[in-house]
Amino acid sequence: MAIPLLQIDAFTRQPYRGNPAAVCWLTQPLPDAQMQAIAAEMNLSETAFLLADGRAWQLRWFTPACEVDLCGHATLAAAHALQEWGQAQPGETLQFQTRSGLLQAQLGEQGIALDFPLQQPQPLSVSLDLAAAIGVPVLDCRTSDLGYWLLEVESAAQLQKVQPDLAAIAQWPCQAVVVTAADGCDFVSRFFAPRFGLAEDPVTGSAHCLLAPYWQAKLGSDRLQARQLSARGGELEVEVQGDRVILRGQAVTVLRGELQ
Repeated sequence: MAIPLLQIDAFTRQPYRGNPAAVCWLTQPLPDAQMQAIAAEMNLSETAFLLADGRAWQLRWFTPACEVDLCGHATLAAAHALQEWGQAQPGETLQFQTRSGLLQAQLGEQGIALDFPLQQPQPLSVSLDLAAAIGVPVLDCRTSDLGYWLLEVESAAQLQKVQPDLAAIAQWPCQAVVVTAADGCDFVSRFFAPRFGLAEDPVTGSAHCLLAPYWQAKLGSDRLQARQLSARGGELEVEVQGDRVILRGQAVTVLRGELQ
C-alpha cells in the first residue's frame, strides 16, 4: 500500500525554516509499531498520521522516539497537507480527533488558526540548579499539565546564550523545558526535549499553549506575537480565548512523495 507523504515547514513563510514535519495520509489504520518505525525513518521532530473518520480526521503524532500527546507544528502541517491534497478549502474548519481531544484548524487566506487547549502556568518549586543546567540565570519557573517546565530568563540576548546540559535535563521530572524572555515582538522562546529524542525543537506549538497565558498575565494582552529563536527560527501569533489558545501561522510544502 503506497502512502502519500508531504514534508512541510510549519510556522514560517519560507522553505527550509520553521519546523519540518512529515504528514502521511492513511486509507487504513497502521500498527503503532509501523508508525513509530516510519517516524524514525523520517527522522524529523514529528511525523503526523491522518486517517479519515467521518467528517473529522484521526490525527496522531510521533517523534523518532515516541508518540506524543500534543503537537502544534505537525497539526498545522496536517491542515496544510489536506489543502495540498484537495481535501480541504480556504475558509473551512477542519476537525482532528487526537490524544488531546478534539482540535480544530481554520484555513484562512493569511494562514491557519489552530484551536488548542490552554495550559495554565502552575507554580514550580525545585531544588535543582536550573541556571547551571541552562547556562544563564533563571528569573521565574512554572509547570503545566503537559509536564513542560517554563523558565524565564532576563532577555532575548540571554536566551540566545543558553547552552543546555541535555543529559541533566533528561533526568529532571519533566517532559520538556521551554526557556523564554520578553522581546520587541512580545516574547521569544527556545524548547528542549531530550526525553522525546529532540535536543532542540525549531518551533513548538504546544509550548505556546503554556507561553500564551504566562505572557498574557505579564504583558496584559490577549493577542501576542511570538518568535522561537532556534537555528531555523519561526514565528506565530497567539491569542488567549478563555480556556483555549489560538495559534496562527503559515506553512510551506518542501517535498512530495509516497511511502511503500
